[in-house]
Amino acid sequence: MSDAIKHECGIAMVRLLKPLQFYKDKYGSAFYGLNKMYLLMEKQHNRGQDGAGLASIKFNVQPGTRYISRVRSNANQPIQDVFAKINKRLNDLNAVFPDKKEDLEWQLENAPYIGNLYLGHVRYGTFGSNSIESVHPFLRQSNWMHKSLIVAGNFNMTNSKRLFNDLVEIGQHPKEMTDTVTVMEKIGHFIDDETAKLYQQLKKEGYSKKEASPIIEERLNLKKILKKSAKNWDGGYAMAGLLGHGDAFVLRDPAGIRPAFYYSDDEVVVVASERPVIQTVFNVPIKKIKEIKPGNALLIKKNGTISTNKIKETLPKKSCSFERIYFSRGSDADIYQERKNLGKFVFPQILKKIDNDIKNTVFSYIPNTAETSYYGMREAAIDYLSVQKTDIILNGKRSLSAEKVTEILAESPRFEKLAIKDAKLRTFIADDNSRDDLVGHVYDVTYGIVKSTDNLVIIDDSIVRGTTLKKSIIKILDRLHPKKIVVVSSAPQIRYPDCYGIDMAKLGDFIAFRAALELLKQTNQNHILDEVYKDCKQQQLLEDNEIKNAVTKVYEPFSNEQISDKIAEMLKTSTINAEVEIVYQTVENLHKAIPDHLGDWYFTGDYPTPGGNRVVNDAFINFYEGNNKRAY
Repeated sequence: MSDAIKHECGIAMVRLLKPLQFYKDKYGSAFYGLNKMYLLMEKQHNRGQDGAGLASIKFNVQPGTRYISRVRSNANQPIQDVFAKINKRLNDLNAVFPDKKEDLEWQLENAPYIGNLYLGHVRYGTFGSNSIESVHPFLRQSNWMHKSLIVAGNFNMTNSKRLFNDLVEIGQHPKEMTDTVTVMEKIGHFIDDETAKLYQQLKKEGYSKKEASPIIEERLNLKKILKKSAKNWDGGYAMAGLLGHGDAFVLRDPAGIRPAFYYSDDEVVVVASERPVIQTVFNVPIKKIKEIKPGNALLIKKNGTISTNKIKETLPKKSCSFERIYFSRGSDADIYQERKNLGKFVFPQILKKIDNDIKNTVFSYIPNTAETSYYGMREAAIDYLSVQKTDIILNGKRSLSAEKVTEILAESPRFEKLAIKDAKLRTFIADDNSRDDLVGHVYDVTYGIVKSTDNLVIIDDSIVRGTTLKKSIIKILDRLHPKKIVVVSSAPQIRYPDCYGIDMAKLGDFIAFRAALELLKQTNQNHILDEVYKDCKQQQLLEDNEIKNAVTKVYEPFSNEQISDKIAEMLKTSTINAEVEIVYQTVENLHKAIPDHLGDWYFTGDYPTPGGNRVVNDAFINFYEGNNKRAY
């Protein structure tokens, strides 16, 4: 993607179902769980490079023994830093007690991070500071093991203010208004509440406080706790939690916006944000990996019982299509084919822009994640030319010589690697003009391939802000002196903010929105902006489920092509000699390419939860009033 956008986050959980001695005997190491966690997190580093954290829990240790370990990092390479810290702690301990290296019982009592249950997290900081305090997992500590709670997730709540106020109404004094803290405290409140009720019941049955604790752990009803906790949540989430005594859960939002997959056998339960990660790390076939259903929670009791339970009523499934287009690793079998289809299905629009002139067109892509859609575009170009060749040969009948037929068959589309992403350049000069000049060199190009009579088609995942295209990519492509540059987005026009975890929160950042503003101005329809603002303001006092997206009116007067043409005009500076065209995927073809992941709110404004409509309206109010801030 030329316009870098960030996304939060990735989760990994490992629950060992056998005693640790089993893994030491079978796999040769008591660090089996830690090793798997490292791989699960490293294989998901694409999901977050601002921070990483890991927590572990030991089972059945004596009072006075530390049973929860947690380490977090916001270093430049946070995953490596987390595990470097873990290794140092363990190596230091081995240096002091070399005779205990093989003593598993001693290590369980004394060594951190050797445990039965692990939770890891990788983070992109789309909201708040990137301080260490913002890095997951979060910890809510208590002297009662069953009240200690560890939470990490891939989520954003649209109604954080309401969730905060709910906590205040029940008498709490939350230290922050972030959705992670409010969510954790909400779950913690109902754990406390359930624990208190269980204790009162056990007290009547004649149990002492000490005797009650292990029974409370057994009877604690995670399903009931999560149902009460999640009652007012509005957002996209895949949220994982560990209780200090050993219960664990992973809860997914009712619309299935954020992804979560799991695998279990008689040795382990593992959860991750991406399916191929589990396939690779545990060497299991795709059919053995299950998706946590929307609105459901995977519950793992300390005794090893595994179940999935409905927590919230399911909404129409609107899994985030941007996961498939860009964020998730392309090694997933389905995602790979979906990305190829995106390239294939946009090809007819490309043909129109080049007047069907395959012979005088060079096809390429913007590295690196657009490469798969490029292969799909390539297949479509080859298929198109094959049909042309067949028609020419059949129509020529016996008039074609063998030499001419050979010449026809030899013609092929021209596929080249033209844009090359250079090493990241550091902007060491504060002056804006100097910075722009440096940005213009982020990409390099391959010279000597494109002729002055050629069209140059280059495909990208998506065009969000258009900044890198304008300041860098189109400029360097123009150095090749093509007749026309056609920039293709395998995704549709991004018109609306995300509020479920992608760093696309401000309307004014989107080039499609800015293009619509220009068109409104040119066609003397600026009054529409005033009407939209008035509509947004009038809806502010409504309940979330009563609010409608008013911002769609900004785009209604114009076709997709009109907006694309205006974007092309805005991206072409006075120094560009080539003609510039922009092609966007259609929403219809997006759904055709990715039929099982229909979340498209950033393209269509069709938000999967009521809170989304409030966010988009608030985002417009911020834009209209000149407030450069998030709407959630």
